Amino acid sequence: MLSIKLPQLFHSHQIPKVFREDSIISGYRRPHSSALDCVLSSFQLTNETLNIWTHFLPTWYFLWRLCALCSSMNVLSDSYTWPLLIYMLLICVYPFTSSCAHTFSSMSPESRHVCYFFDYGALSLYSLVGSVL
Repeated sequence: MLSIKLPQLFHSHQIPKVFREDSIISGYRRPHSSALDCVLSSFQLTNETLNIWTHFLPTWYFLWRLCALCSSMNVLSDSYTWPLLIYMLLICVYPFTSSCAHTFSSMSPESRHVCYFFDYGALSLYSLVGSVL
């Protein structure tokens, strides 16, 4: 039978300062984790688990709604639907980007900064386009 060992969790005093969050004492994943460890840690109770799943599940819901929209309307030929299509695409992208950021932020300090850069960028793009439309 397949046996998967979940990664060990740490307290805030056991990890480098760059990986710490204010007011979070325990539940940290190992710094410099592999991508597989990051994915496996999304199935255990860490300080990022809720963030990962509350962003990942809505991504699939909005993707399902986007597919339903595209199948019910001719969105490519009707230019009046383009703003809705762009908005729906961004509504799928920003929670997925956030889920990836929370999942892979413990790989290294550089990956943490890059992940959250894309997370904030996607959220800003969604906010900008949403306010214009």
